[in-house]
Amino acid sequence: MNADARLNFYTSPLTAQFARHINSAGKVVSDSALPHTTQELVKLRASQINGCGFCTDMHTKDAAHAGESPLRLHLVAVWREATVFTDAERAALELTEEGTRIADAAGGVSDEVWANAAKHFDEEQLAALVSLIALINAYNRLNVIVRQPAGDYQPGQFG
Repeated sequence: MNADARLNFYTSPLTAQFARHINSAGKVVSDSALPHTTQELVKLRASQINGCGFCTDMHTKDAAHAGESPLRLHLVAVWREATVFTDAERAALELTEEGTRIADAAGGVSDEVWANAAKHFDEEQLAALVSLIALINAYNRLNVIVRQPAGDYQPGQFG
């Protein structure tokens, strides 16, 4: 396995500038009223679905560092069968899955999934949730395309 990414985001002026802008968008979401725990679960689940090792590593470690339990982190991939998530978290995870797997469903996100999320989150939180799903999917794609290695991330490294 190649331990080096195909492209170094840190040495390219273009990708460095792009990263500054996308990170600014991320700050808007992270500073929103969407609960931080929910944010980390969403980022972790989308990263698992997309096979993004770098983001899975990062968000598992960041969530653990912020106090998330190992049990909940281990069960994110099978959240439907797990009893450790709140109804609001389950709604966010379901929206994350449908919003990440757009190509798998002819209609995109179903009305039922949207209505369930809307029961648990107000309009600003929904805006943050949708923005976060789009943002983590963008990060996942960047890292998967360049084969960004996983495993060396330290909590808070980019914060």
